[in-house]
Amino acid sequence: MNKPYVIGVAGGSGSGKTFFLKCFLEHFSADEVCLVSQDDYYFPVGHTMTKEENKEYNFDLPSTIDHDHFESDIFKLLNNESFMKQEYTFNNPDAIPKMLEIKPAPIIIVEGLFIMHFGKIKDVLDMTIFIEADEHIALQRRLKRDLEERGYSNEDAYYKWVNHVVPAYKEHLLPYRDQADKIIQNNTQVADDIIKVTEEISRELREKVLGER
Repeated sequence: MNKPYVIGVAGGSGSGKTFFLKCFLEHFSADEVCLVSQDDYYFPVGHTMTKEENKEYNFDLPSTIDHDHFESDIFKLLNNESFMKQEYTFNNPDAIPKMLEIKPAPIIIVEGLFIMHFGKIKDVLDMTIFIEADEHIALQRRLKRDLEERGYSNEDAYYKWVNHVVPAYKEHLLPYRDQADKIIQNNTQVADDIIKVTEEISRELREKVLGER
């Protein structure tokens, strides 16, 4: 098997990475692409915390990620090995985590806040995509998600945004923006705009990686 083509997708909280990836993956079959998400590599700390401790704990730092495990699993895929990984549920007591089987594929997508910050991961990326949104739009998306999916109050979500999310973005993610191969502005709520971008990139990859014309 030839070396897989590794795509890194980075972007701040609320930039729309999840929707971008959902659209992108629809252009490929499960045999053609696999996804490794940094979110599944948080050190398991939240379940032991009180609500107040959870509010104060900064999940937006590279140190909260088990990057050795993250790197190890990516290299397994590069060596044509599968692995099992428990899904991370963001300390949501109502969510039952699934065991994910990640299988090697010709295209590997690695996504997360710090994928360009972790040197060993950055070095294996063949293409990097940086997704960004204006801060007020990203904040509204974040507040909506934290309220609906993670059970935070608006006050707690806003506290994290001001004290954790924005400072971490500026220190650990934004410096890599201009090194990305593709920078995608995602301020729109119109799905067609992102679908068009993913179509263009997938067409490029089908020619470059899968040998299609």
